[in-house]
Amino acid sequence: MPVTDVTTDPEALTMTLTAEFDAPVERLWAVHTDPRQLERFWGPPGWPAVFTAFDLTPGGIATYEMTSPQGEKSNGRWEFIAIDAPHRLEVLDGFANDQGDLLEGMPTMRMVFDFSATETGSRMVNTTSFTTAEALEQVISFGAVEGSTMAVNQLDAVLHDLRDFYGGKGTRHEIIDDTHVTFTRLIDGPQALVWRAHHEPELLRQWQHGPDGWNLTRCEISAEVGGSYLFRWEPDEGIEGEAFAFEGEMLLSEPIRRAVTTERMVGMEGPGTINDLTLYEEDGVTLLTLLIEYPSKELRDMILATGMVDGMEASYARLAALASS
Repeated sequence: MPVTDVTTDPEALTMTLTAEFDAPVERLWAVHTDPRQLERFWGPPGWPAVFTAFDLTPGGIATYEMTSPQGEKSNGRWEFIAIDAPHRLEVLDGFANDQGDLLEGMPTMRMVFDFSATETGSRMVNTTSFTTAEALEQVISFGAVEGSTMAVNQLDAVLHDLRDFYGGKGTRHEIIDDTHVTFTRLIDGPQALVWRAHHEPELLRQWQHGPDGWNLTRCEISAEVGGSYLFRWEPDEGIEGEAFAFEGEMLLSEPIRRAVTTERMVGMEGPGTINDLTLYEEDGVTLLTLLIEYPSKELRDMILATGMVDGMEASYARLAALASS
C-alpha cells in the first residue's frame, strides 16, 4: 500500500500522511491538479468525489461532493493558496454546503501537499494544519485518518496506464476491512456499453451466468432509483447444483458512471449486501470496480470461500468478449 505513515500531533495541531509511489513527481503532480483524475481517488471507497469547480490559480476555488452508497452527500471546498509545480500545492480545505460556500461552525484547515523524488519514484507528504485542538479532534472523530488512508491507497491505480496496471490480470479482489471487499476487472470496450450490459436484460443474459453450464433464466431489472430486480440462475441438465435467485433494490444511479444496489439471495434470512459499481474509461478500455459491503465478516468470508471470484471472472470474461465484439 502506498501510505506508509499517518501521524497526528496535538501539540503542533497537525495531521501528516506520508505515501510512496513508483511514479515520477511530475505524474504525481498531474493527478492532484486534474479534477477528472482526482475524482478517481479523492474520497475513500464508497464515497467517491465529483469536482464541480476547479480553478487552479492562486485564490481560485475548487468544490467537490462525495456521495455514499445510500445517497448521502458530503461537500468540500478548496481555496488554492500557493502553486509551485511540480513540488508543492497549498490549499485551504473546508466543509461546504451544496452551493460551495463554507459551512459555519465547521473547521477550515491549511493543507499542504509536498511532492519529492525518490530512488524508486516519488514521495508525497500531506500535512494538514488546524487552528485549534478541538478542530483537530473533531476531524479525527469524523474518520479522517482512516478515510484519508483508504483514499490515498487508491492512487496507485490512477498513476499508471489502465492496460499496464490491470490488463491480463482477470478479476482481482482486495479486502478493505472486515465488511468491505473491492473487485476490479478491465474490460476492453467503451464505458457506455459496459453500463448497458449491466442494465439491459438482453445483454445481461449474454454474460452474467457464472460458470459454464449455468444460465440466467430470469432477468427482471429496473434501472430507476427505488426500482427492484430479480435474477434467477438454473443449471443445464447433467450439471450439479440447484437453481437460485437474487433480488434487490436500486439505491443510487448515476449513468454511465455509478450504480448502487442491495442484494440478497431469495429465501435467505437476514440482511444482504450493498453492491457499489463504478465504471471509468480511458483510451477505449473500461475499469469496472465493484465495492461490496457485507453485513458481517463471517458472511464475507463464507461468500468468498464459495469460489465467488472464479465465478465472477467467468462472467466478466464473457462481458469482455461481448464488449470487444
